[in-house]
Amino acid sequence: MEYLILAVAIAVIAIAAVSGLVISGRRRKGREAPPPGAPAEGASGASPAGTAAPPEPQVGEDAAQPVETPRRTIEDIGLPGGSTLAEPPAPPEIETPQPAAGRLVRLRARLARSQNALGRGLLSLLSRDNLDEDTWEEIEDLLITSDIGVAPTQELVERLRERVRVLGTRTPEELRGLLREELLTLIGPELDRTVNTAGGITEQGEERPSVILVVGVNGTGKTTTTGKLARVLVADGNAVVLGAADTFRAAAADQLETWGKRVGARTVRGPEGGDPASVAFDAVKEGITEAADVVLVDTAGRLHTKASLMDELGKVKRVVEKHGPVSEVLLVLDATTGQNGLVQARVFAEVVDVTGIALTKLDGTAKGGIVIAVQRELGVPVKLVGLGEGADDLAPFEPEAFVDALLEG
Repeated sequence: MEYLILAVAIAVIAIAAVSGLVISGRRRKGREAPPPGAPAEGASGASPAGTAAPPEPQVGEDAAQPVETPRRTIEDIGLPGGSTLAEPPAPPEIETPQPAAGRLVRLRARLARSQNALGRGLLSLLSRDNLDEDTWEEIEDLLITSDIGVAPTQELVERLRERVRVLGTRTPEELRGLLREELLTLIGPELDRTVNTAGGITEQGEERPSVILVVGVNGTGKTTTTGKLARVLVADGNAVVLGAADTFRAAAADQLETWGKRVGARTVRGPEGGDPASVAFDAVKEGITEAADVVLVDTAGRLHTKASLMDELGKVKRVVEKHGPVSEVLLVLDATTGQNGLVQARVFAEVVDVTGIALTKLDGTAKGGIVIAVQRELGVPVKLVGLGEGADDLAPFEPEAFVDALLEG
């Protein structure tokens, strides 16, 4: 009997323990968060079947409801500065340069405006009633200050004195004609002023283009002159390759390449600080491969007093000559430097055998006599003159047009 009572007690205790666990589990389950869309615990009222109960009112920032906005693609998003992704720019349109023939004549009015102080001054002095020694000294001073040089000035004055004395020339038109003849004689109308574009034949029997080296000191406008010369040559029907052998300035190669693209000329360039002789050699090689008519090599500007730089220029010329003779060595001189330019010219002529002069900024000075002086100093002709900033303001030098501009009233 005692065992029966003990068994019943154990059973009752076990049933009570199991019931407690069940009730505790239900309470924990009731405290868990309801699934999305289900009514919150303790909310009054029942939601209609198939619909979610409205959310409880919120306060402050919680009151804002998220608004779904359409997403933008990368094509819709603008780049900084208002630009958008676009196709790369089209290559520049190839220009047609103005014909080279007659450029100096077309630009004569511009040249005359800045140069005619010399012509007007000479005519005024020669028109005096009494051409005494003082007047001839004034004439001589005017010519010297116009950068003609001492020796050419003395020669011109002596001729003028003799002709005026013998011929008795006095009228303005007679004096103008007399001056024109004497100035033309000094400038040398018989000199060959054409830029040599005749090529040759390599040792392998290939046609070789004309090779033109462009040299000069810093600041004379050498790279710009090279680019403008390319336009002159293209206008005359030549196929041109440019060699950017000024490797010390990256801007020089970029500038030359821009000039070339404008007229459809390919530019050969090397790494910044590279060997300029190597670039010049590659440019001529490219010209041979492309059957070009002319290869223009722009060399680095250098001071004529720096022996190492001048030696390097000589090396460029020797390396290029491995393909064949250099056709032209054009020395670019700034007309405004006057007699100082003659010192520069002398040194360059000794190193690379200059064959022609390109005189820049001639429209910016009244000292047109530098044309006579530099020719006398080097024994080589002025072949090109720069008369402005325009792309086609480099002109083949024409002595008659130049003298007419000097004497323009």
